[in-house]
Amino acid sequence: MKRFLIQRLLQIIPVLIIMTFIVFSLVYVAGDPVALMLPEEASAEDVARVQESLGLNEPFYVQYGTFLINALQGDFGVSYRYNQDAMSIVLERLPATFELAIASMFFATLIAIPMGIWSATRRNTFIDLFITGSSVLGKAMPNFWLGIMFILILAVNTQIFPVSGRGTVMHVVLPAITLGTAVAAEMTRLTRSNMIEILHQDFVRTAKAKGVSNGIVTYKHSFRNALIPVITIMALQTSTLVGGAIVTEQVFAWPGIGQLLVQAVNARDMAIVQAAVFLIAILVIVINLIADILYRLLDPRIKY
Repeated sequence: MKRFLIQRLLQIIPVLIIMTFIVFSLVYVAGDPVALMLPEEASAEDVARVQESLGLNEPFYVQYGTFLINALQGDFGVSYRYNQDAMSIVLERLPATFELAIASMFFATLIAIPMGIWSATRRNTFIDLFITGSSVLGKAMPNFWLGIMFILILAVNTQIFPVSGRGTVMHVVLPAITLGTAVAAEMTRLTRSNMIEILHQDFVRTAKAKGVSNGIVTYKHSFRNALIPVITIMALQTSTLVGGAIVTEQVFAWPGIGQLLVQAVNARDMAIVQAAVFLIAILVIVINLIADILYRLLDPRIKY
């Protein structure tokens, strides 16, 4: 395990370099950053002065080297929209995104794991067909449409939940269900397929032949062996929840990184965009590393 962790940490270094290069290139993809900052009637002297102050008159590789050193220190410059340090603004929005991601994953896991096991143990019955069909439907429904339907039915018409914003437990329910529905559908299908495969293996038949109860066979022996692929999809989906909740946060006016990123893109505030993308990428790397560690803890047979 120690050797594996060292190898994975060393592998992060080239990933970070590639990632920072992509983040740095975002400025040039969006257009001339100086033209975005200055009004159209700005003189050539003003343009040259801003380019010099930002180091944009230096060669590309010099600019990237400076950006890389600053990025590894968490310095992405100042947001011209907020006139504050870009990373500090992004970090202020991080708790809201974490809150929504954790609530969504909790909802997805609470629904998906029991439904997947139930579907596998009732294979080819009406229950199995209903759960499988619901999973396909949940995966097919777009987040923005599902969120709007929840707002119309449960917030506007019945006024059970608030329409938007953040502050109480009731505020997080609809965004969490909206964001977690597709994740729950994916996890349900994966849990079902893995459980079906495990339930037909020899060690399960041997346990049943020894008189072990179905509950112990299903939840203690079979489910633990079926968890490895589920952990994989949970890690991938958690990364998606942290970084890909843009649409859901926009629909529910949830003050997280996703909403901030959309606003920054619309305002061409590239310091915010770079800081947000960098932070999301770091979170994805950390989550995948945690998933690899959980593999070994769940199944000691796995070797690195």
